[in-house]
Amino acid sequence: MPNTVKEMRLEDRFVSAFEMNVGRTLNGTNRKLQDLRQTAIERFRELGFPSPKAEAWKYTNIGKVLKRHYSVQLAAPHTGVSRSDVERHLIPEMDAHVVVLVNGRYMRDLSDLGELPSGVVVAGLEDGSRRYADLVNKYFGRAAKDDDVFTALNTAFTLDGLFVFVPRGKVMEKPLHVVSLIAANDDLFLQPRNLIVFEEGSQARMVETGGDLGAAHTFTNVVTEVFVGSRAVVEMYAVQDDGPNASLVSNIEAHQEGESVLSTFTITLTGEVVRNNLTVVPDGEHCETHLFGLFLPIGDTHVDNHTLVDHAKPNCMSNELYKGVLDDHGSGVFNGKVFVRRDAQKTNAFQENKTILLSETATMNSKPELEIYADDVKCSHGATTGQLDREALFYLRSRGIPEKEARGMLLHAFARDVIDEIKIEPLRTLLDRRVSERFGW
Repeated sequence: MPNTVKEMRLEDRFVSAFEMNVGRTLNGTNRKLQDLRQTAIERFRELGFPSPKAEAWKYTNIGKVLKRHYSVQLAAPHTGVSRSDVERHLIPEMDAHVVVLVNGRYMRDLSDLGELPSGVVVAGLEDGSRRYADLVNKYFGRAAKDDDVFTALNTAFTLDGLFVFVPRGKVMEKPLHVVSLIAANDDLFLQPRNLIVFEEGSQARMVETGGDLGAAHTFTNVVTEVFVGSRAVVEMYAVQDDGPNASLVSNIEAHQEGESVLSTFTITLTGEVVRNNLTVVPDGEHCETHLFGLFLPIGDTHVDNHTLVDHAKPNCMSNELYKGVLDDHGSGVFNGKVFVRRDAQKTNAFQENKTILLSETATMNSKPELEIYADDVKCSHGATTGQLDREALFYLRSRGIPEKEARGMLLHAFARDVIDEIKIEPLRTLLDRRVSERFGW
């Protein structure tokens, strides 16, 4: 993006980059996307980036990492990423279909999809919007609306990402492992877009891991639309571990149809500023929604988890558990909202956030919310923030266990409430080991 003698407004840098490239690099792969781009950039211009005065961002100063002069990578990256780089980020003993993204771009040569079930599509969004235009046009932009500034910006600059389609009744026996790598020599602003569709009666598990192969500062603004058809059963796992120079705003918009089951896991281990926005709409009767999160910021890492479960239909249940352990100058935010609409009778919703602070300089802001317009529901929430249980620590010390080991045991047990919910054994084993190493036990 160009520099001028007079400093440009932050938003103007992106608008300028858009205007310079629309019709060329940003020419879109079909007419619908071209039209959505123009609408989205206008919406972005209207909204502007959030200030700390905005209620939804009052505890997260996103401007401190946005103000860097990032390059916006519009051409396909020439990164020199090798298969050995990918292999270092695979999960030991996990037999999976592996798809690789580098700087948000699908890398066919580095991916190893193996033999997918008949009809299942795993492709880059750029290629998918040409080869499967009807499917992409049917779903793209339906769940993710431009009332969020980061979503609008992502839509305007959408080039590539991941497109997954699991047709009706298909069962993916092996997980789909998405290895998302960042390779940058200069500060870089990335905007991948993912479209994930699970049709009626399908079953699938997705695992996303990643890593930063360079030392530059990066900002990833990713939007993921997820559609879960009736009676589909879906598990989605995200392990965020891109290192201390990587900032992230993730917007996941998920839509469930009747009798479907959706489970999401968000595990945040490293990052500079990480903001996870997760919205789920159970839009059919007898849906199940399970949201799990574990965040372990150290150093100056800031992790902000915003969730919304929007119960639109009756006889649904949702369960939410987010746990955090904060050390050093680490900071965290949890803002979880359960919204129950007037017609959503018999809703059963539970939400819980628990956080342990290990240092006097660590901070946590928790704001669980219930907004209920139906009168026949069971909804509850809870939030606790405190220090390690001194009585439990004393008990272990009195049994001859050294203090460091006793602390590690207690913290590991605290995190296991989330880890034990992970149904993929190799992933559960890996995270259990990482948490043990983090706590020195």
